[in-house]
This record gives sequence, structure tokens and C-alpha cells, in this order.
Amino acid sequence: MTIDELKRQALELDPSTRASLARDLLLSLDDLSEAEVERLWLEEAVRRDEEMASGKVEPIPMDEVFAELRASRGRVAAGDPSVAAHVHTEE
Repeated sequence: MTIDELKRQALELDPSTRASLARDLLLSLDDLSEAEVERLWLEEAVRRDEEMASGKVEPIPMDEVFAELRASRGRVAAGDPSVAAHVHTEE
């Protein structure tokens, strides 16, 4: 089974079961050594750098990110459902 197949199956679970699985997976990361955590962050940094270099993603200036966060905090407090549309997920 590939990671993509596993992810597809996990996403088909009901929300409560997915939340439980996510919690268990996150807790399992607490058992990683400092060297493993460093290696994983380095892999993530390389992946993100490659995505930007290839044009797959475009960087967003920090001031724009913080402005959007400040604006969305007010919308969340007001119960605006459109805020969820701004959450980006990996495909």
C-alpha cells in the first residue's frame, strides 16, 4: 500500500475516527530523536524549496500573510464561514 492509498483510505473515515488517528499519529512523533526531527525538518525545507524553484508554489510576502491572519481573526470571531475557504490542504 502506498502513502497516497493510505491517505485516501484515512480520509474516508468518519471525522471522529480520523481525529483519533491524527491524534495517535501526532503522539507517535513525540518518540522521535532530536536527530530524526532535524532530518524531517530538513526534508520538509528541501521539498518546499524545490516547489518554489519549480514554480509549483509561489511565495507569499510575510506582510500579506500577517495581514490575512489579522483579518481572518476578526472573521472567525464573527463566525464567518468563508474563513475555511482560506485553509490550504495538500492534495
